[in-house]
Amino acid sequence: MIPAGTLLSATALRKAYGPTNALDGAEFSIHPGEVVAVMGPSGSGKSTLLHCLAGIVTPDSGTITYAGRELSAMNNAERSALRRSDFGFVFQFGQLVPELTCVENVALPLRLNGVKRKEAERTALQWMERLQVDDLGAKRPGEVSGGQGQRVAVSRALVTGPRVIFADEPTGALDSLNGELVMQLLTEAARSANAAVVLVTHETRVAAYSDREIVVRDGKSRDMERIV
Repeated sequence: MIPAGTLLSATALRKAYGPTNALDGAEFSIHPGEVVAVMGPSGSGKSTLLHCLAGIVTPDSGTITYAGRELSAMNNAERSALRRSDFGFVFQFGQLVPELTCVENVALPLRLNGVKRKEAERTALQWMERLQVDDLGAKRPGEVSGGQGQRVAVSRALVTGPRVIFADEPTGALDSLNGELVMQLLTEAARSANAAVVLVTHETRVAAYSDREIVVRDGKSRDMERIV
């Protein structure tokens, strides 16, 4: 049974790549405004779980439910639209478009949704200000530091007002000081917007920003109680 108030959940997920079981009955749930850290060693299946939850990868079996709808019941166009509007993404290396300025990168999801350039860039700058990088709007990704670039990427993930943010090792390429700042700003911005955050990490200091931890090992998941 899906807990009341759950925004995104997964039940009995299985996914194999050839003879390797990436997921073997994994479970997951998250509420609006909640930050859940998905932890586990390299190759445990945590990134596969994130990709399935985001509708990027289709599991071999199991059920994923978002806002009362099963992802498997959606066609490719509907899942793509969901990723443009309801889901935001932050990756380890930012994946900013090098030919665009930072403000154009942040505005890009809005532009893809049909928002006019001036309006999109105005909204982008508002988010960049919250992430303390609004002074970098005219610069290109190659002209900013790694920590600054990752805050630009977080701004891009938040610009559409998503209900779920998927963050895959968002501090993995940063030093500890920049990593702490990115996590602080990401979680504060997400909680203020009542957005859920699915945070994949292997670092305990990053997981400490979450409300709850799910440990994935050998494709199976275990919900851990937070000890305070």
